[in-house]
Amino acid sequence: MGGFRRKTPEELLYSIYKIQRGRLKVYIGAVSGTGKTYHMLREGQSLKEQGIDVVLCAVSTMRRPETVEQTAGLDRVPSIHWMKGSEEKKDLDLDALLMRNPEVVLVDGLAHRNRQGAKHPTRWDDIQALLGHGISVITTVNVYELEEMSELAYKLTGIKPEATIPADTLELADEVRLIDVSPEKILKRLEEGNLGGIKDPGLFKRGNVGKLRELALRLMAEDVNESLEKHREEEGLLGPSGAAERILVSAQYVWNGSIYIRRGQQIAKRLGGDMRVVTFVRPGKPLSADSAAFKRSIVKLAEKVGAEFEELPVASRRQVPAILVRYAMENNVTRIILGHSKMTPLQEFWKGSIVNGILKRIKNVDVFFVADRADHEGERVLPAIMKQRSDGSASYRRLSEQEVEQKIGRIKRGRFKVYIGASPGVGKTYMMLREGNDLLGKNIDVCIGLLETHGRKETIAQVGELQTVPRAVIDYRGVMLEDMDVPAIIARRPEVVLIDELAHTNVPGSKNKKRYEDVLEILEAGISVISTLNVQHLESLNDAVEQITGVRVRETVPDSILHMADEVELIDVAPKTLQDRMREGKIYAPNKVDQALGNFFKTGNLIALRELALREIADDVDERLESWERNGSLRGPWRKREVIFVGVTASPNSERLIRRGFRIAHRLKADWHVLYVHAGETRGSDLENRLAALHDLTFRLGGNFAVERVASRNRIPDVLLSKANEYRSTQMIVGQSNRGWWSSLFRKSVVRAVLRRGRHMDVLVVADYDPNMKKAED
Repeated sequence: MGGFRRKTPEELLYSIYKIQRGRLKVYIGAVSGTGKTYHMLREGQSLKEQGIDVVLCAVSTMRRPETVEQTAGLDRVPSIHWMKGSEEKKDLDLDALLMRNPEVVLVDGLAHRNRQGAKHPTRWDDIQALLGHGISVITTVNVYELEEMSELAYKLTGIKPEATIPADTLELADEVRLIDVSPEKILKRLEEGNLGGIKDPGLFKRGNVGKLRELALRLMAEDVNESLEKHREEEGLLGPSGAAERILVSAQYVWNGSIYIRRGQQIAKRLGGDMRVVTFVRPGKPLSADSAAFKRSIVKLAEKVGAEFEELPVASRRQVPAILVRYAMENNVTRIILGHSKMTPLQEFWKGSIVNGILKRIKNVDVFFVADRADHEGERVLPAIMKQRSDGSASYRRLSEQEVEQKIGRIKRGRFKVYIGASPGVGKTYMMLREGNDLLGKNIDVCIGLLETHGRKETIAQVGELQTVPRAVIDYRGVMLEDMDVPAIIARRPEVVLIDELAHTNVPGSKNKKRYEDVLEILEAGISVISTLNVQHLESLNDAVEQITGVRVRETVPDSILHMADEVELIDVAPKTLQDRMREGKIYAPNKVDQALGNFFKTGNLIALRELALREIADDVDERLESWERNGSLRGPWRKREVIFVGVTASPNSERLIRRGFRIAHRLKADWHVLYVHAGETRGSDLENRLAALHDLTFRLGGNFAVERVASRNRIPDVLLSKANEYRSTQMIVGQSNRGWWSSLFRKSVVRAVLRRGRHMDVLVVADYDPNMKKAED
């Protein structure tokens, strides 16, 4: 979009500086032992094979065999050794490196303080000097060593880093890659003695590793989000990207303004998003004493919860909807939070309805109406139900037969691990095979159940000594098809089986329709499974992925499959690296490269999918932390008992509402129900098939689906509200009405009726999605 704009002198100078400056790449992890050094050295070997001059200096292998192996053949510039008390330290020999003048330097421990009397006080200063001389640097850092994260990490874990790096360091890097490893793998490495040189054993408590892992994931997601917003701005795109949540709270200077902000904070934390607060003021009109007091409290509260605060000037009440919607679109808001209207229909007609004005204009942004419990229940605060601590008496209760069977089943079941990535080509299969060979080297019986190498040489090379169970040949209408042979795997009874592409649909004639069903069968047989999955195949993310890429993914996996995994690890790769792999023919065949780069592998898509994957795994980590220890969740415990109620029609938007209901219910640990209300006597075969599809989706995601019949369409709001009250719902989810003004004269608006009579519960109106919107509407 901005390609023809003339660069400013400052931009020209910076572009010239970037050409002459070396590149900086940073591998970041939660703690030592995640494999940052291994991956850095492996990249050094890859660069060397391409004829690039690579050296290493001040690299600490900790004598880990697989890491030491990656140093073979790489030139080394000796570091300067010195003692800090009884501990040996290594500084870069800057003069020797500048004299050697390689193209790339590999160096460990970005957060390092140099010896007294050194040319520069820190390693970061040394690295900046190398970059300034046109020498590229690849280095490593732990998340708690970042200045912006160290204080929070200390509050969460009690761990203080020996040294930190400035907050803007990662912003200056050309590429940052997260090395994500599960706490289980870290603790296993510790148990096997592969994490030598550990100074603070407290760092490696399971809960601490989990918290630092989530910090790293969320930090990376925020960093990726900034690059995504910049890219979308350059493309002229407005509105939410589909990858991240941004909450906008509309509050006024009245007593309940703080309630809306608190509710917004709960939602933002639970959804892993950030928050803004806006109020409307009339220019030149002074605030009353009461309003001024409420303003002070609202500004203070917004600051306390970390929300951006802004006053928006408005000349009249009727302008509020247009201004609020425009502001939401310009700031990439995904959800507006405001209070229910208390006006009568006559007052709304006379003065103008803010609610109706917003719902008419809004696109791609959900609107959340906060329950007015003050009128309904005589209270002004959100009810809080504290989680009860176990007093130990429960351990003496005799288990039922069903509970005993469930526990025995879990004990007998094999372990399940999933490698997940943002897109094809990130290296999931490579890492699965590498782990399989590592396990084989420890005398664990591992075999390949199903492998899709797509002809990638690096992946094929990782097969090594792993045996493959031959595929089954299935006769389908005279055509011989091949797929995974589940009975043969179970008969072979390995300890671990590697199964690629979890979301795959089996060939016709197979026992199970989906590969994940095969995996469940194998796990039940007591065989452990390591598998791979792309984030776009998660069922509940189907709509977000379509919003990001314009592609509706047909092969999906219920989110429960990921949640039941014992371990989930993210394989993170920067979009540019992924596109380079694509051009080199390492992902698809050469004849498919241009098409892929122009569609699914476009830069904006890859950035957004990467952010989506980072946030999804961060939430998964948080859920596991919350189940592991009471105060483990970084998002804070959800102390309000919720029941989610979703009202659907037969429209194509209904799947979107069901997926949204599931994601909200999962994050709030809530029961959830879906209801279709049929108006009329008969239901044709098309409608029956449609309802069956909605029922199946709800069932796969773990919800309850029901159908009710009414004689007239005008009775639909009555039934929705009646059933929601019967379920004791705290939040109702409905879709935005797309009927015009003329049509609404003759038929009641379901959404408006629900909003008018459902003020005692939260109501979320899910917006229609317009993928081609380029500018905010007036």
